[in-house]
This record gives sequence, C-alpha cells and structure tokens, in this order.
Amino acid sequence: MRVLVVGGGGREHAMAWALGRSPRAERVVCAPGNAGIAAVADCRAVAADDVAGLVRLARDERIDLVVVGPELPLTLGLADRLGESGIAVFGPAAQAARLEGSKVFAKDFLRRHAIPTAAFEAFHDADAAARFVRALGAPLVVKADGLAAGKGVFVCQTVEDALDAVDQVMRRRVFGDAGGHVVIEECLEGEEASFMVVTDGTTVVPLAPAQDHKRIFDDDRGPNTGGMGAYSPAPVVTPALHEHVMRDIMQPAVRALAAEGIAYRGILYAGLMVKDGRAKVLEFNVRFGDPEAQAILLRLRTDLVEIAARTAAGTLAGLEVVWDPRPAVCIVLAAKGYPGPVEKGAVIRGLDALATWSRGMVFHAATKATPAGIVADGGRVLGVTALGDTIRSAIDEAYAAVAKISWDGMQYRRDIGRRALPRA
Repeated sequence: MRVLVVGGGGREHAMAWALGRSPRAERVVCAPGNAGIAAVADCRAVAADDVAGLVRLARDERIDLVVVGPELPLTLGLADRLGESGIAVFGPAAQAARLEGSKVFAKDFLRRHAIPTAAFEAFHDADAAARFVRALGAPLVVKADGLAAGKGVFVCQTVEDALDAVDQVMRRRVFGDAGGHVVIEECLEGEEASFMVVTDGTTVVPLAPAQDHKRIFDDDRGPNTGGMGAYSPAPVVTPALHEHVMRDIMQPAVRALAAEGIAYRGILYAGLMVKDGRAKVLEFNVRFGDPEAQAILLRLRTDLVEIAARTAAGTLAGLEVVWDPRPAVCIVLAAKGYPGPVEKGAVIRGLDALATWSRGMVFHAATKATPAGIVADGGRVLGVTALGDTIRSAIDEAYAAVAKISWDGMQYRRDIGRRALPRA
C-alpha cells in the first residue's frame, strides 16, 4: 500500500516510522514532514491544514491510505474530502472531530449521554463567565472552546486567576477564534491518564494506556504545554479501571456517536482524571496523543498499516493488538521560551551519536535540515523515547540519550515517569 501521513510533528514521525516497518507499506509519504521524518518517508511541502492540497497530493501520488496525525485537518473536513475522492482515511469526519474541535460540543455530548465528566457551564459572554466564576469560587478550570495547541486550559487555584483566564481567552483573544466560547468546570482531583482506542464506529479496540506530563516544569509547575513527556503503560490504569473505562466511557461514547448518526473511524482519545479507582473524562481528542504516541508506538508489535486499513474499511472486528511488554518513556526536548514564543534556528548537536541507538528512537517534532545541520524549528523539538525492562530502566535509558543532545536554549523536564515508580 502507498500510505500518506499528514502532519509534521513528533507524533507523525512515530507514525511514519511505525507504518514504514510494515511489510504492507510499499511507500510512505508525509506532508509536510520534518528533518527526522525525511529519513523514513518522502516528504512533500503541503501544509497539514491545506485540505485541497492534501487531496491533490493523495491523488497525484496514487495513495491507498491516508493516516492523519493532527486534529486541525480533521476538524477542517480532510477525512470527508478524501472519502469523496474514494481514498481510504484513518481519521474521523469533521462532524465527529467536533469532539476535540469544540469543548462545548464535547461537554454537551458527555452530559447528554451520562458519560462521567466534571460539572460545567458554557459561556459566550465574558461578563457572564466572570459572574459565574465569582459565584462558583475556586479552584476551577477555564477552557477555550476551540483548538489551542494544548494550551487553552487554565487550572485556576484562585478566583483572580480564573478571571484573568477568562480575560485572556474571551476579551484579549490570545487563542483567536478558539476563545469565542469558554467552558468553566469544577476542578477534579486525582491522577491523569491518557486512554486511547481505535474504532471503526462499531468495534472498539483499546490501545496501551499512557500518562502525559502537561506542565512545562518539574513537579507539574508552570503553564500547560502540548506535553513534555509520556510513558506507557500507565500503572494507574489497573485491570479493573481499564474495564470500567471501556464499559462506562469508551464503548458508550462510540455507541452514542453512532446513535446520533456520526460515523467515527480512527483514534478516540479520552483524557481522564482518576480517583479512587474511577475515571471522569477531562477531554476527548480525535487522534493519537503527542507525546503519548511516541511511547505507545514504540511498544506496538501489531502492524500499524493493518490497524489503520481495517479501521478505514470498517473491518476491525477480530483484530488483536499485541504490545512489547517493556515500558517506554518519551522525554520532550523543547526550545527556549516554550510554551510561549520560541527561538528558532539553533543547531542541534549529538544526533549522530544516537543514529544506531538500539533501545529507542529520537522522534523529531520541530526540526529543519539546513546547510549548517539540523536545527530547532519550533517549540517542542525532539522526543527522546526509550524502552526498558522496567520503568526505571526505561527512564534511565531515555535520560542517558538526552544527555548526548544539546542546543542553545534546550529545556526539558527531569522528572518524566517519576509518578509510575512507586507502582512499578
């Protein structure tokens, strides 16, 4: 099969790498890709949000299967347009992608179908939102309705912080049109986990659970990011919790989508808050998590082309997904200034030392090849991902690899995976 991967981040590097290992993959193309993806796929300079351009590319390259990485092209209707052209696609249609594209839609969906989530109210007027904040009191969570690259969620410990979040999102529009509405919800306590399934709209197949690290600094301090590291499996997801999440959240969600006439084919990701052995949905995403995908796909032993093709064809029933039993840890290396404005163009040193690394992969998230070498070209730059016989050894292996990489302004967390150690 000729496969097209849409996107150019660390998640897409992991996807292209995993797809390229399949004996069924005759050729892997990626748009737009990055310097690391270019080593495992043919990169084409078509932006991930250029729906018409991607459809033309798929036709020109005689693509059999499109695997979509980021959420934006899905919300823009890429899967719909590809389907109209008779091209198989792994990723939901725009109607289904509203689960991530609109926090208001997602929360209303959860409430409508009695799927466990935090109590909330939605607002389109900043003054009304501010009045609700004062009446509810803190702690609480303020969420921009639309897509904000993982940065539109404010966990507020004081009323003043929450009012400032409303001001940033709705009045100052720091996230643009994503801030036209906000969701204000109770602040749940517990431990977060990432739970992903693959579904063809009927069959629901769980993937290995993971945990992400959202805050920029150690000990979960500082602002939220797109994710500073991840590990899989997540010990907090016990067999009993796994059964509960499948029974009470993931399978009901897929059934509810079908009942509403929404065909869902692709990854459905639930960000969960876990407490006392029960889970509530913090958010839905409609694609692989990033950086969770890097840790999960390093452990995947089942052919990813088969998974994606059967999902697109609606023939997932009977598929068994096999995992490497070893844990995987991904450490994100970010540019100076992230998650705010970043400095680009710094030459990355040390990548050659890891070219033959046997226990992991360096997935490129925002890199560019230049005459001076590979340079940092965005906020999250690399995802150093390692396997280990234990979670402790995977952490040690990943950080040993990180120590070989450097560039001016590089930053990373030094506590990725620590939460898993007491349960290991």
